[in-house]
Amino acid sequence: MANVQKQFEEFHDRIKLKRFGENETLREKRNIIRDKLEDRLPTIFEKYDEECPEFYFLDQGSYEMGTGTKQLDGGDYDIDQGLYFKVSTADYPDPVVVKERVHKALDGHTGDVRIRRPCVTVFYQHDGEPIYHVDIAVYSDGSENPDGKSKLAKGRQNSADEYRFWEVSDPQTLSEKIFDRFEGNDRAQFRRIVRYLKRWKDKNFPTDGNAAPLGIGLTVATYDDLQPTYADVVAGKADDLAALRNLAHAISNRFTLTWDDDEQLWVRRLIVKLPVEPWNDLFEQMTNNQMVDLESKLEKLLEALDTAIGEVDPHEACKKLEKVFGEDFPIPEKEETGKRHAPAIVSSSNSA
Repeated sequence: MANVQKQFEEFHDRIKLKRFGENETLREKRNIIRDKLEDRLPTIFEKYDEECPEFYFLDQGSYEMGTGTKQLDGGDYDIDQGLYFKVSTADYPDPVVVKERVHKALDGHTGDVRIRRPCVTVFYQHDGEPIYHVDIAVYSDGSENPDGKSKLAKGRQNSADEYRFWEVSDPQTLSEKIFDRFEGNDRAQFRRIVRYLKRWKDKNFPTDGNAAPLGIGLTVATYDDLQPTYADVVAGKADDLAALRNLAHAISNRFTLTWDDDEQLWVRRLIVKLPVEPWNDLFEQMTNNQMVDLESKLEKLLEALDTAIGEVDPHEACKKLEKVFGEDFPIPEKEETGKRHAPAIVSSSNSA
C-alpha cells in the first residue's frame, strides 16, 4: 500500500477555506452585511409602522464549522449568516414578511439581492463574473416562542401559502453534536475528509440545480459513518486514504430500495437524516435519476480509492486519485522501479 498521506494533506491545504476568524476577506464581507442591516433595518420596519425587533447574528454553515472549501477555478462560494429576530412566529405568521424587511434593507447593496426559499441572498460579482454570495438565514429566536425553539423563515415572495412556514432549525446544536463526537486528531481528520468529499462533489457534479449532493448532506454522512483511521495511533499519524475509503464504502452501502408513491415503483435512494430537528432527509431534493448518477459516481470514487490502496508506488496511486479529485491533488515524482537487490539469503534456521 502506497503512503500518500503527505499528498492528501497537501491537497487539503490547497482546497481549504479558512474560518471567519482566520480569513480577513470573509470576515470583512460578513461585517459589511451586518453593519448594513444594523443601520437600515430600524428604518425599514418604521416604514411599515412596525417597531424594529431586537436582532443578533450568528456565524453558521461550513465556515463556522471549519469545513469550507475553495471553489474550483476560483468560482462562486457562499458565506452563511444567521439573523435572529426577537419575535415569535405568532408575531409574523407569514415568515416571508420578515424576509422582505431584510431584503429591502439590503436592496441596492449589490446589483443582485434575492429572497430565496431558505434565505435572503446577496450576490457579489467582479467583471460580470460571480465571486461569492452571502446567504442570510432569517430566524424567529427560540426565546420568543412557547416551545423555546428557534425557527427558520421558509418561502419566497411568490410562494403559495403552504410553502410559507416557520421550520424548527438549530445549526448551533448541529455543530455541537458533530464536534462532540470528534475531538483532537479525530476532529482534524473529520474536517479534512469533509473537504475531500466537497471537492469530489465540485469536480464531478454540475453546480446548477439539485444534481449535486448538498454539502451538509456529505457532512452529516461523514458524521454518521466516519471511523477515524491512523497508520500509527500512538504517534497520531493519520491515514486519510483508508479512512476515506471505508467511509465511501459505508455511504455506498446506505443506498436502499425505497417506494416512490409518485412513480409507483421501487427506487434506490441514499437517505441521510439531519441528526437534529427537523430530522429531514438531506438528499430528498435529488430526483431518482440524480440518485442513480450519485450512486454511480460514488462507485467510481470507491474504485479509485481501492485502486490507490492497492498501489505500491505513490506516483501511481495519486494519478488514480487526481482523476476523481481534480488537478489540485498532487502527484509526486515516480519512484525508481526495478532496483537491483542483493540475492536473498536464507539462513539454515529458515530452511525446510
